[in-house]
Amino acid sequence: MTASSATVKEELRSTFLFESLTDEQLEWLVERGTVESLPAGATVYTQGDAAENFYVLLEGEMQLVKRMDGSDVVLSTTALPGSYAGVTLRSFVSVTGARSWASSLRTVRDSRLFKLSGDDFDHLLQMWFPMAVHLLDGMYLGLTNADAITSQREKLIALGALSAGLAHELNNPAAAEVRAAEALSARIHDARKAMVKLAPEASKDELLALLQLLSEAVERIRTAPNLSTLEAGDLEDALADRLEAIGVDNAWELAPVLASAGLDAAWPDRVTDVAGHHAPDAIRWLAAGLDIESLVGEIRNSAGRISELVGAMKDYSHLDQGPFERVDVHEGIDNTLLILKHKWKKGVNLVRDYDRDLPKVCAQSGELNQVWTNIIDNAIDAMSGQGTLTIRTSRDRDCVLVEIGDTGTGIPPELQRRIFDPFFTTKEVGKGTGLGLDISYRIVVRRHHGDIRVESEPGETWLRVWIPVDQPAVPA
Repeated sequence: MTASSATVKEELRSTFLFESLTDEQLEWLVERGTVESLPAGATVYTQGDAAENFYVLLEGEMQLVKRMDGSDVVLSTTALPGSYAGVTLRSFVSVTGARSWASSLRTVRDSRLFKLSGDDFDHLLQMWFPMAVHLLDGMYLGLTNADAITSQREKLIALGALSAGLAHELNNPAAAEVRAAEALSARIHDARKAMVKLAPEASKDELLALLQLLSEAVERIRTAPNLSTLEAGDLEDALADRLEAIGVDNAWELAPVLASAGLDAAWPDRVTDVAGHHAPDAIRWLAAGLDIESLVGEIRNSAGRISELVGAMKDYSHLDQGPFERVDVHEGIDNTLLILKHKWKKGVNLVRDYDRDLPKVCAQSGELNQVWTNIIDNAIDAMSGQGTLTIRTSRDRDCVLVEIGDTGTGIPPELQRRIFDPFFTTKEVGKGTGLGLDISYRIVVRRHHGDIRVESEPGETWLRVWIPVDQPAVPA
C-alpha cells in the first residue's frame, strides 16, 4: 500500500461510517475507490441522471438539492466527515427500477469526497452485512408502503368529509327546489281556475287594470320591509278580515300571501274598485300570481345556491387549471368556508378581515385549498363547533400572510413543536390521522417555498401561513 493509500485508509477509519471496519476491509475500499477534489459549487451528480456511485465526505461541505416546480429546494446540508450520499440500497433500487438520482448533490465549499461504484458498494453490503441488507430493504419497503397507505387514507378521509359536507349543503336547496316546484304546480292550477271564472265576465279594461295591480304587487315583493312575527300576524289578520268581508272563501289561506308581498288591508278594496262583484275571483287570481312569483324566486335562489356550491367545488378542486397560476387566496378560503359551512354555521362566529388589495400569488390552487381545509377544519374541531373563527390576510414583505385563529382550548407548549410531524395528532384516538398538518407543511414549505407556524395559548390559537407572491423560476 502506498503512502497516499495509507492516508486515505486512515481518513476513512476516522469517520463514523467506517470506524469499525477491519484493515482488510478498509484496504478493499481504498483499492476500489477514488478520492475526488471538487471546488465550491461543483455538481457531484444531477437529479434525473443515472444513479451510479456512492460518495462519502472526507473534507468540506456538501448539499442535497431537489428540483421541484422549476426551482431548487435544499433538502440537507452537511460538513460532517463520513456523511454519505448516492447509491445505497442498490438491491432495492434495482427491484423498483428507480435507477436515476432523485435529487442533486453539490459542494458548498472546496471538498474532498471518496467515491465508490454502486456495484462495488452493493457487493460490500451483500458480503459484509447480508443481514443488515435484508433488514434495511424490508424496513424501507415497509415504511414506503405504510406511508403510501396512510397518505392515501388521509386523502380518502378528507374526500369523504368533503363529500359529506357538500351533500349536506346541496340537500337543503335541492329539497327547497323540489317543494317549490310542487307548490308552483298547484298555484298555476289555482290561477287557471280563477281565470276561467273571471275572463268570461271581465272586460278588457278590467283585465288590463288587474294586470297592472299584479305588476305593482310583484314590484312590492322586491321592496317589502321585513316585518316582525307580531307585525306579520297583525297584517295577516287584517287582510283576512277584509277578504272575508269582500266574500273571498278561505281568506286565511290568501292573507299570508298578500302580507308577504307587503300589501296592506286597503289593497283588496282597490281590486274591488276594478273588478266589482268579480273581486273574489280576481283576488284569487292575483294571489296565485303573487305566489307563483314568490315560488319562482325560491326556485331561482335554490338553483343559484346549488350552482354556487358546484362552482365552489370546481374552484376548490381546480380540475380545469394547470398546476401553477396566479391565485387570489381569498377565493380559495371563501370556497373552503362555503364547503365546510355545515360544520361552522350553527355555533361559530366567523370574522373575515381581508386585505382586498393583496396581489395574487403564484401557486397551485387545489393544494392551497387543501391547506385551508385542514387548518379551518382543525380550528372548528378545537372549538367543538362553538366560538369565533377569525381569518385575516395581509402583506408581509414578498409574501401574502394568511392568519387563521380560533378560540378553542389551545395547544400545550410542549406539543406545539410537534404538530407538523407526520402521524402526530392532538385529537382523540380514531378522530385524526395526524397527517393533515404534515401535508399542509409539505405543501406550503416544500411545494410553495413559504412558511407555516403556530402560536397558541388557552382560548387563542393562530396558524400563520406565508405564501410567496412569486415562485422562484416560475413565470409571472
